[in-house]
Amino acid sequence: MTMSLSTGLISGMDTGTLVSQLLQAEAAPQTALKTRLGAAQMAASAYRTVNTTFAAIRAAAEALSASALTSARKAASSSTDVTATASATAVNGSTVTFAVTGLAKTHRVLSVAEWGSTTANVHKKADGSAQELTWPIEIIDVATGTSRGSVSVGTSATLADAVKAINDKKLGVRATAVQVETGKYRLQLTSETSGTPGVFAVKSNNEMVADAGLQFTVNETGQNATIDLGGSQVASSPTNTFSNLMDGVSVTVTKVDPTRQITVSVTDDPDSVATKVQTLVDAVNSALSTVKTYTSNAPGSTAALKGDFSVSSLSGRLLDAVSEAVGPHGSPAKVGFQLTRDGKITFDKAKFTTALKDTPELATRMVAGGPATTLNGAAVPAVTGIAERLLGVAKSASDSTTGSLVALAKGQDSVAKDIQDRIAAWDLRLAKRKETLTRQFTAMETALSGLRNQSTWLAGQINSLPSS
Repeated sequence: MTMSLSTGLISGMDTGTLVSQLLQAEAAPQTALKTRLGAAQMAASAYRTVNTTFAAIRAAAEALSASALTSARKAASSSTDVTATASATAVNGSTVTFAVTGLAKTHRVLSVAEWGSTTANVHKKADGSAQELTWPIEIIDVATGTSRGSVSVGTSATLADAVKAINDKKLGVRATAVQVETGKYRLQLTSETSGTPGVFAVKSNNEMVADAGLQFTVNETGQNATIDLGGSQVASSPTNTFSNLMDGVSVTVTKVDPTRQITVSVTDDPDSVATKVQTLVDAVNSALSTVKTYTSNAPGSTAALKGDFSVSSLSGRLLDAVSEAVGPHGSPAKVGFQLTRDGKITFDKAKFTTALKDTPELATRMVAGGPATTLNGAAVPAVTGIAERLLGVAKSASDSTTGSLVALAKGQDSVAKDIQDRIAAWDLRLAKRKETLTRQFTAMETALSGLRNQSTWLAGQINSLPSS
């Protein structure tokens, strides 16, 4: 029930304001809860922000396994008209030479029949006579000689309706109405698959399978891309990309030139490894900066996680993971890692790349670690590399199930939920209190009104008494 007050009708007091002020005083505990709610929500958000940076460390570290470091390859082409890529399975030093003799083409046909517009009846010519192209039409896969399916349209269907019906059937061809001249449209069908696998024929309802295609003109015949490897050896591909032309090597051709020999070669790619290491270092520095910002304990700091040791201590673990010696291999500075005075990490990419070329086993074990082995004739124990150590720190913080930052964020979520429930309970309590105060002041005004009436009556009685 909602009640309202007449402000000062009898007493002259602003009872509405009095009620508001009394409620405001009684709501002090709820106001404090709202402040705590804001702090809890801010802390939960801060934990998740920090967690994001540790998740980035984890992703970057996982990309630096020992196999990733030792099997990085790149492929180079002697021509700008051919691009090449190499995967980890590519063999260092392998080459292939070829000439591009053909590019892949996509099969495309155009109907002999014409229509005056896309809204014209697909079964009729402009003069009203029947089209030679009769429905349903059937799409024949030329490679296998089998039917992919047929398309039917109603007797009142338009050319636009026929286009939609063909596309809706999803038979490996895309239909469109092409305006060949002003007021003249034809039906074009294009294969969704390039090369010879996409070649098709269109059988009109009035054709035999052997005669299929008479109602359509072939504008472009689907063909495979081809390269001449020499010695009468030709490789072909339905697309312009030849996947695994060599083990782990794919090439893409863009121009035909049978007279030009193009060489693709595979080499190690230390630069790509160094780039991955740089990504890891950048991720660590980002995490360090974020932790410092959110846990700042400086005078006047309003950081959401001010002085939170559980978070700030993660910075120390990251720095230790990068600075501590890697077993018998010594300081990470040997391969380009250094700590700065302001608590960041620097990475000398050139120094690391040189180490990866000159002493690949050492550089690999420094970053990715490795099992017990023999190095330069001496037995070397198993070691945990920099990337592995950083991965361990990142996982302990950001794992979705056991991560400390995830647990801290969820903890603040629980606190916030509890506070929200308590705030809601206070809303009900204050609403009831307002109702009570309103009733009390209303009763007071009513009582004062009664007293005022009595006073007026008594004054009238007194005034009516005879004077002496």
